[in-house]
This record gives sequence, structure tokens and C-alpha cells, in this order.
Amino acid sequence: MTSLADEVLADPVGLVVRLVGNVEKHLPAEHIRDIVLTVVHTRAGRRSLAQALHDDPSLLRTGQPPAPYCVAKLLMALNDGGAQNVALPRCGECGRACRYVGSSTGGRWGCSPCFDKPAACAGCHEERRVTSRDRHGEPRCQNCPDTDGDPLRELTELITKLDPGLNTDAILAALGRATVRPAGQRRLAWAVVARPELLTGAGYEAPTPAALRFINELVEAGAAKVVRPACPRCHGVKALSKLLEGKRICRACFARHAAVACSGCGAVREPATRDSEGRPLCPNCMIRQPANLEECVGCRRRMPVATRLPDGPRCNNCRPRITAECGICGRMAPCEMSRATGQPWCERCQHRWVTCSGCDSVAQARGGTWKAPLCAKCTNPDPDFWGRCPVCTTTWQLSPRPCQRCLLDQQVRDLLGDGTGALRPELAPFHEALTSAERPDVAIAWISRSKARDLLEHIGRDERPVTHEVLDELPPGKVLAHLRSVLVATGTLPPRDERLIALEKWITETVQTRTDLAERRILHGYAVWHHMRRLRRRLGEDHTTRLQDLNVRCHVTAADSFLTWLNNEGLTLGTCTQPDLERWTADATVSYRDETGHFVRWSVQHRHARGLTYGTVRWTGPQGTIDSEKRWADARRLLNDDTLPTPDRVAGLLLILYAQKIATISQLTVDDVHIDGDTVTITFGSSPVVLPTPLASLVRELVATRRGKAKIGSPDDCRWLFPGGHPGLPLTDSQIGKRLHGIGIRPKQDRSTALFTLATELPAAILARMLGIHIKVAVQWQKASAGDWAAYAADVSRRNAPHQPIHEPGATP
Repeated sequence: MTSLADEVLADPVGLVVRLVGNVEKHLPAEHIRDIVLTVVHTRAGRRSLAQALHDDPSLLRTGQPPAPYCVAKLLMALNDGGAQNVALPRCGECGRACRYVGSSTGGRWGCSPCFDKPAACAGCHEERRVTSRDRHGEPRCQNCPDTDGDPLRELTELITKLDPGLNTDAILAALGRATVRPAGQRRLAWAVVARPELLTGAGYEAPTPAALRFINELVEAGAAKVVRPACPRCHGVKALSKLLEGKRICRACFARHAAVACSGCGAVREPATRDSEGRPLCPNCMIRQPANLEECVGCRRRMPVATRLPDGPRCNNCRPRITAECGICGRMAPCEMSRATGQPWCERCQHRWVTCSGCDSVAQARGGTWKAPLCAKCTNPDPDFWGRCPVCTTTWQLSPRPCQRCLLDQQVRDLLGDGTGALRPELAPFHEALTSAERPDVAIAWISRSKARDLLEHIGRDERPVTHEVLDELPPGKVLAHLRSVLVATGTLPPRDERLIALEKWITETVQTRTDLAERRILHGYAVWHHMRRLRRRLGEDHTTRLQDLNVRCHVTAADSFLTWLNNEGLTLGTCTQPDLERWTADATVSYRDETGHFVRWSVQHRHARGLTYGTVRWTGPQGTIDSEKRWADARRLLNDDTLPTPDRVAGLLLILYAQKIATISQLTVDDVHIDGDTVTITFGSSPVVLPTPLASLVRELVATRRGKAKIGSPDDCRWLFPGGHPGLPLTDSQIGKRLHGIGIRPKQDRSTALFTLATELPAAILARMLGIHIKVAVQWQKASAGDWAAYAADVSRRNAPHQPIHEPGATP
């Protein structure tokens, strides 16, 4: 037996993915991995596949046998999955590339015409291709089917005579569940008709396993006379899954028959495998072979696998022992006895990280209850009771294994280091951010994902300094975006406007899709020299918001769609007339009408079109219902309902009371909030706004307790008032909108109500200065609400002269 390569033993699937990736560079590694895992399920099969490709990588390009049949299955699956450079398997007889080949001995593959050898037909006695066999097992060609009776009818008559309680439909349904193919059903029917005693106890002599399945299905259907067969050796009614000396026996009897002395421990057992010299090995010795050790998901050590659970393999020390009521969470689950409390505790509680109710530290739960958990020190404050982590000698624990933080440090060094554990200087802040995460279990789970692991390994192997340009060469995705945000938050990379970069890339791709050079030039000028230039001038040092990005995309999409419509009509911007434009406007299926109108006016202004006019619609006021009562009811609920999250309450109140856009709320920082004793002010525009006491208390609480969902790389001095899920970044306006919708706030309608109400009470200049909106917008809202700044001035004058009498409306002063 040929010894396996070290790489084949360590990571057979990874080796196959790498070799296939060298040939199929356009297929993602994750897609190739999924195909490999689907084609070969067993560890031995994956190693056989990896070894074959390791010894002869040209199999992927030639598809030429001999080779293990799993190679042929991989080639067929890859071609079905979109491969372009991987060859189809070739028939070992005729050499033809085939979409499907069958296996043969000696690693030979073959197509059906070569594998199906002709035989003398029992009907016409000529050498023809065999398409079926009759009840005697004789071959039949396509022209001579067996017409000697109906086997299914004979089978149903036999069984209904044996057991009148079964009808024809139940028998045929049981037959269909036992074997699906019609040819298999005919063979099974002939076998039972030839030997009816198979149904009454002699089923261990069944010629095919389908006969045993058929007997089980009849019994399940309610047959009283049909008998499940017993094992001819132990006489137990069991599943007869093995064939020995022409009889079907149970698994245990076959194991006793095949038992030999293990070459490793000497135990007389059925061999589970054989070593490189062909000597038998029992299951215990097989799993203890160094090549077969696996990393236990419980202790993270390479150990023999005792059991496989949905979360992965487990060693004997980490396998669940008992099912009991957990002493911490109180649920019935597989538990172990806690040495710290002497009570059962489940696996979920063993791995749960909490904020200790005793000392407020973040640590693993070791006692207490689900609502009031305790860390190790608070569960038992005796320092002599606990051991220490053998690596850092700091973490209190009873296990001799390294703590999770030390395990995390080792895994990160393995991924980013040079093999000796040394890290490049520019990666030191990133390493510190990962290993100092408040929840090391979350960091371990993140780097254990295949995509994150591949990215970290690539960064560690790449000798170039880590830059945005280097990351841009990697496959885009959510994992890369999160990794980039961590690198930016830790100072490894400088900040960059990712939304603007993505917008530029999208514009380039959209422009390049235009085949006509003139149209491409017009669309490029409109998108780049008009919209992008205005956007960059407006941004300055700020980053692009979602609404700004969406605005540019809508306008460019509208222009692209209009050019496509013109092209389909045989027109261009230069030949398009006003009737053509009005014909487009009359089409009820078109979209982006206002944005298209802007493109038309731009085209006329830049002389790409002539004689076209497209009017604009002046804003006349809010379209929704102005419900002031609902506004104050929502404000009272947000101020008094303690069950709502504080960030949601503050965001909703800023929208309802001060008419702030969600995009503005998401960009607020702690620098915009000023706390001076009992006075809390917040700055939306150029003038700070003094907050009333109830809202001021909520803002104080938010500043003190704000936390984003980012567990890795989140800076301690986060400046955002509403931190988001990515480290160093705020909560997105879309996410704030979803959260406000979840608590019954309708941002667009409620903001319109707030602006409408404020515009009736304040002059436009003060409204713009306090709320941070443009003066023209403030004037428009004041006109829509019929407000007048003179009324505000008169009100101020009356406040300053309280001794003046107040006249009734309509009375003469």
C-alpha cells in the first residue's frame, strides 16, 4: 500500500481545492470546496481523491483513467458546476469524453456503449445489447421484451391470498417504497413469486436487499401473515445488512465472523481498516493513528473522535454524559457535573460569556443563575480552589487546557505569523485588537470561518504592506468588509470612504456596458463630470451617506435606461424630438421620471440634445397626514416607556421633537452633545439646542452606556452617539429606520409633522440655524405651514412687555 502524503493526511479537502483552483481560476474556492464535500463524504474517500490528484495533477486536464472512480465523479461534478478548464472523464475503452461514465475494476472508467457487452437474447437468440432480463435471469434485447405474464399481478394475487387484509393498492405502494425502478420491481416480484416462503420467515435467503425492505413495508402496512426474518446465526429479529455464505445476517454476527487479532493492541475484533503494510487495525487503534486525530470542538486539542455532534467532533472528555436539569439555566439538556458547584451544567452554559452579576467583569459563566450569572472568582472566591491557565497563568479555571484568550492568541499568530509566531510590525495593532476582544469566544468563532481564515492566511503570507489596494485584490464580500473596518478601527489602515469607492466602481461598470461610444461618452460626462464632481465638492472631508449614494445611482440608472429606450426606438439624444420624449413620458411602465427629466435638461444644456423640454414639479408641501396629536403621544411614550432600548428612544425623540433626518441622527457624535452641570445641549446646525430634562436624562444615559455590536476591533474612544455593527463606524441610517419602524415610529411622516409644526412657531432663519437645515428648505416649510415670522416677533415683543394689556382678537387697541 502506498503511503499517503503529509498534506493529504492533514487537509485532503484543502489540497483538492487548491489543485482544482490552479486549473479553474474563475471558480471560487468555496464553490469548489462545496463540490468536493458533496462528491466524497467519507474521510477515506477524500484522502484517496487527494492522493490521486497529488500524484498526478494532470488528471484534471486529461480525464484519462486509470484512477480512482472518485476522480471521475469529481470531474463530472465540476463540469456540472460551471468548470471550463477541467476535462470531462474519458472512457477507458474508446477514449471518448463523456458526461457520465461508470466505474470498473482497476480504476477504469467507461461509457455505457463500451460497458454494456452484447449477449445472446433469449427471445431472438441474436447477439444484441441487453436492455432487460426475464424471470429466469436470461437477457433480453430491446425487440424481445419478456411477455410471460404480469409479475406485479402475480405478486399481488399471491400476497392477497396469503394475507386477505392487504389490498392491491397497499401492496403496490409497499413495492414502490422498497424499490423505485420498474426493472427492480419486476425482479423483486419474480423472486417472491418463485419463492413465497421468503414472506413467511425465510427472508434471510432473499436474493436482493430490496426483498427485505419489501417485507418490512408489508408489515408496516398491517400485514398479519408476513413475517420479518430472523438472523440465521443469532436467531434475533434484526436488520440483516450483511451477506455471508449466501445468507443475510445481522451486523453483530458478521463482525464476530470477521474478527481477527488487531496488529496494534491485539484485541480480537472486526478490522476497521488496515495500515500501510496491510495489517488489520481495530476501531480504537484506527482513531488513535496520528493521521486520524481531529481537533475536538470542545477542548481544541487533536484527540481521537469519540462522537460527532452537529457542531463537530468531540473527544471522550468533551462528549455529553447525562441528560439533566442544568443548575444555571434550568433547562433539560445533556449535562456534566460542575466541579465548581457540584451541580449539572449544560454545554451552553459552559461556553457562555456573561457580565458577572457580582463584579461586573466579562468572563465565562461558572455559577449563579441564567439571569444573575457569576464568574469563577465570584462563584468560589477561594484562590486555592482554582487553577490557572498554563499559558498566561492569569485566568482562573479548573481545566488544564489553555484559556480561550491564549488559544485565540495562538491561532491568530498561526494565521498571521511567519511560522515562528513572529508578526510583521504593521499587523501588531490588528493582532492586539483580535486578542484583546472582550469576548474571545466571538473572535475564535469569527476566525474559524473558512472565508475569514482564508483572508487572514492571505494577509499573513503576503509580504507586501497591508493597504487598501492589496485588500481590493481579494474577493469582495461581507467578511472582507468587516475585516477592512477592523483594520481601519485599529489604525492598521487609514480611513477611506468605502461607499464612494463602491459608487465609483459601479459607475465605471455601468458606463462600460454601453456599446455605443457616443452614448458611453455622454453617460460618462453625466455621471462623472456632473454628479460625482458635485458630490465630491459637497462632501469635503466627510464620507458619503446612503442617501447621497442612492441619489447618484438613481440619476445614473435613469440616464442609462433612457439611453437604452432611445436605442431600442432607433433614436439618439441628438435625433430625439419633443414628441418622442412625450411618447416616452406617456408610457406607464417607465420609472425614474424626475431623474430622467434632470438628465434631459442636462443634455440640452450641454448640447447633446436640442429642442427638448421637461418640466419640473414644485414642492407644495407635505403629502402625508399632519397628526400633531400622534406626534405628542409618541413623544410621551418614548419618554416614559422604560422597556424600549435607550438608543431607540433618543433617536425617535430627536426625529419627533426636532425634525431630524435619520441620516443626520446616525452621524451624531459625542462631541455634538455638551453636558454642563444640569444642562444638556445638542448641536444639529450652527446653534446648540437645550434639551428638556426628560430627554436630557436619556441622552446622558446614552452617552454613558452606548455600545455597538462590533465585538472585535471596536475602539474604546468610539465617537459615534449611535455605534454600529462595524468597528469604528456608526449605525447606518437604514438600520435606525428599521429600529424606529419596530417601535411604531414612521420616520418620513413623523418628521414632516414635526417640521410643519415647528415652521408655524419659528421664523425660517432660526429654524435653519437650530435644526441644521438649509434656509431655502426652512422658507418652503414656513410657506407650506402658512407661518409668519412677524407673528413670532410680535410674540417675543409681548413677552418683553408683560405690563401691556392683551387685547381680544378683533378689538380696538
